[in-house]
Amino acid sequence: MIKVALVDDQPLILQGLNMIIGTQSDLVVVWTAANGEEALFKCKDIRPDVMLMDIRMPIMNGVEATEIIKKQYPETHIIILTTFMEDEEIYESLKCGASGYLLKDATPETIMEAIRKSISGGTIIEPLAASKLLKHLKSSSDAEKNNVLEKMTTREIEIARRIARGQSNKEIASEMFVSEGTVKNHLTSILEKLDLRDRTQLAILMIKNEIE
Repeated sequence: MIKVALVDDQPLILQGLNMIIGTQSDLVVVWTAANGEEALFKCKDIRPDVMLMDIRMPIMNGVEATEIIKKQYPETHIIILTTFMEDEEIYESLKCGASGYLLKDATPETIMEAIRKSISGGTIIEPLAASKLLKHLKSSSDAEKNNVLEKMTTREIEIARRIARGQSNKEIASEMFVSEGTVKNHLTSILEKLDLRDRTQLAILMIKNEIE
């Protein structure tokens, strides 16, 4: 059973998400919170596997909360679910460790897919958000791009490219005809070589350097 937490300052949104998730046999809502600070407090008692996080909330916004929660509980996956599509907010939330960025008008199927995909290491980003992210990130020089590529083996580059496309370890393993453990080992090696915290930072680096 995947434990899900909902963080939003709008009661109707929380109620709607609760109802949708309640129809899924493999998902359960363990708690809800009205802002980032409340979410941090509740994480101490019950740590969710996945958190659906709004961005603009009183007391502590979603970007701040994402950064703190990912540092304290790195195994918790955070998906931003918001009505806003500002370039800076998209970039900052993903840089802080969010594993997805969706709009609140996304279909229930898309939201459920994002929850399940995040558990297996995948990323789901709203197409418009992905487009804005690309525009926000300034392309690096050829020298910087080559420096990134030179640190990785051919196999690692292929895996990094697939991660930038949002594929999970399981999907990568299946398409590359290797075990999931092999993919995880390569990812660990890539993160160490590039001095990165997680796969989201890797995806941003790949996009920034136009290595896709």
